[in-house]
Amino acid sequence: MRTVISTAFISLDGVVEAPGGEPGYRNSGWTFKDVEFLPEAFGIKGEEQKAATAMLMGRTSYEAFSPVWPDMEDFADYKVMPKYVVSTTLTGDDLVSNWGETTILRSLDEVAALKETEGGPIIVHGSASLNRALSDAGLIDRYHLIVFPLLLGAGKRLFSMTDKDTQKLKLVEHEAYANGLQKNVFDVLR
Repeated sequence: MRTVISTAFISLDGVVEAPGGEPGYRNSGWTFKDVEFLPEAFGIKGEEQKAATAMLMGRTSYEAFSPVWPDMEDFADYKVMPKYVVSTTLTGDDLVSNWGETTILRSLDEVAALKETEGGPIIVHGSASLNRALSDAGLIDRYHLIVFPLLLGAGKRLFSMTDKDTQKLKLVEHEAYANGLQKNVFDVLR
């Protein structure tokens, strides 16, 4: 069974929307505005690329990443990695041709089947709606969170608001940085 890892830049109040400057959100670009850049705070991002064997994302994140990430040196390892997009509306004609093998999955059942295959970790970037659905379905095994010392108020949240049983997490790695960021790695306990 493969491990599904959700990775996110997240505000202290749980917002994950538009961290890199995506249009349409009041606080867009919050990860680099008024936050001192310390390379060591983002070291986990390189580790994730080296460890992951596939990338999983929702349609909105695919549409945001696919025009940009294939040509970015910072994401070179992801270019050759198999990608899976969970969408009920995308077609093969919507996929870019310069970002390696991409498969469209139509349901969480297909994600569950992918998780049962042989192979290493599957990394989930962005994809707020998908993350909430994966969590509610019990398909996330680990969270890699870079927590920013910000309260953003409104915005897309990483975690579900579904009325459900408590989901326990185990903190397996953490670090605080001089700029106020925190790295928190949690395993989901079953």
